[in-house]
Amino acid sequence: MGPAAASAPLPAPPAAPAVLDRCRALVRPALDEAVGRLHPWVGEMAAYSFGWCEVGGTPVGASGGKGVRQALAVLGAEAAGAPARAGVAAAVSVELVHTFSLLHDDIMDGDPTRRSRPTVWKAYGTGPAVLAGDALFALAVETLAAAPGGAGGVRLLSRALAELVHGQADDLLFAARPWSGHGRVRPEAYRAMAEGKTGALLGCAAALGAVLGGAPEATVTALDRAGRHLGIAFQVIDDLLGVWGDPAVTGKPVHGDLRAGKKTFPVLAALESPAPAARRLARLLESGGDPAEAAVLAEEAGGRAAALAEARRQVSAVEAALAGVPLRTRAAGDLRSLLDFLVRRDL
Repeated sequence: MGPAAASAPLPAPPAAPAVLDRCRALVRPALDEAVGRLHPWVGEMAAYSFGWCEVGGTPVGASGGKGVRQALAVLGAEAAGAPARAGVAAAVSVELVHTFSLLHDDIMDGDPTRRSRPTVWKAYGTGPAVLAGDALFALAVETLAAAPGGAGGVRLLSRALAELVHGQADDLLFAARPWSGHGRVRPEAYRAMAEGKTGALLGCAAALGAVLGGAPEATVTALDRAGRHLGIAFQVIDDLLGVWGDPAVTGKPVHGDLRAGKKTFPVLAALESPAPAARRLARLLESGGDPAEAAVLAEEAGGRAAALAEARRQVSAVEAALAGVPLRTRAAGDLRSLLDFLVRRDL
């Protein structure tokens, strides 16, 4: 089976739902105001990281990113029956924390570009990028603490941050582990890593909006759980796109994760297979062989199918969590449209 037949790229994701535009428009003034309280140089780096300006501060008029986490925070408040504005402080806080994590992740991973532009550490230097990330983290806590009900929100955010650090640490350690044998990374370890690194903050975003909106504990817990499953599904789909996605759509180099030797879910699932292709894949990865051939072998060993099945399981868990508590109809519908956008790309 040739590479073209085995590795047909995944389709483009669906169009972004209107709820993202609505929530970004609601949150942007408060996010602007918060960033405006930073030291001017640090504020410029923050604005650059959001995609609002070029190096030197020249505005570019871009909205910067999809704003998924801020949308989850606003929808969490609305789902609890509170007005959307009750979730704005939560949205600002999680967006600041998310951007802080990206600045530091790019340094740790050595990534030179993000959203087709130099990353902050490449544009300004490593030390300044660390400083900007630290400033965004401090600003996130300050913003949340000042909001009504913010004390409970800070506790929730702190727990999510601890899990994010745990997940990031596991992700970094995975790089040194072998592709086969006793010390290899198993899919269950990957799930735990993805829940911490990606799911904890998504769950926190939805739950934080609900907390500031005065939601009962059962609703907060359900939204947090939904966000965690969403994070795992999102990470698995992101891994799929990293192997079989169209670079023109994803903005990532073809087979970039395979070339970098990243332990992604499709590859890890393929290595669990008893198929001969799995053994050939392990040998190829251990020798640093051709990434295109690795993509073919991963598909032959069932990695793509296993990843799609995992994403479906996580999506079902999201829907079960949302169905378990009473949510306002419109907000629940918006949450599901956001889910479709994030993970229903080839499901």
